Amino acid sequence: MKRTLIVMVKEPRPGRVKTRLGRDIGVIPATWWFRHQSARLLRTLRDPRWQTLLAVAPDRAVASRVWPADLPRLPQGNGDLGARMKRMLRSVGNGPVCLIGADIPGIRPAHIARAFAALGSHDAVFGPAADGGYWLVGARHPARLPQGLFSDVRWSSEHALADTLATLPGWRIALVDTLRDVDTVADLPRHSSASFHHDAAPSPC
Repeated sequence: MKRTLIVMVKEPRPGRVKTRLGRDIGVIPATWWFRHQSARLLRTLRDPRWQTLLAVAPDRAVASRVWPADLPRLPQGNGDLGARMKRMLRSVGNGPVCLIGADIPGIRPAHIARAFAALGSHDAVFGPAADGGYWLVGARHPARLPQGLFSDVRWSSEHALADTLATLPGWRIALVDTLRDVDTVADLPRHSSASFHHDAAPSPC
């Protein structure tokens, strides 16, 4: 069956993306980082083994020129993160689907391929993040996802993955590669962090 990779993206406008990172390095550099990181990720993950679909926020940005014009897009819609993720997972029919964010510098096609492979023998798959959350969630049959999925999850905390797993009792769960997403300056790849610090340093008098 057709495999679908959903990438959740926000229109890169100052103050609307990576707000925690913006508190560390400034709103404009954080927005610049997210815009270029998103473009890099979409280039990297184009692969004939799956269809790539963008889940866009805000909804009006579905026509934005920021992202490649040939990639199909859906608006994320209303609700908290869990409600939007569940809506996107259920939007693609009943073939295997994986959903990721756009702020994972280390992701490669091999990571996505391993997640889809895991769905061959599991009901759901998660890619753990180093901070206790997760960078990927996938389902073998997304139409069968329970109504209570993502209920009472403590997002942006070390409990996010454990809370989500608790909403899938009896499901066969696979865990794949642990990767790091970027929330603060400490999460940035070393070369990026050094570049931001250098650019922010005062010029000598």
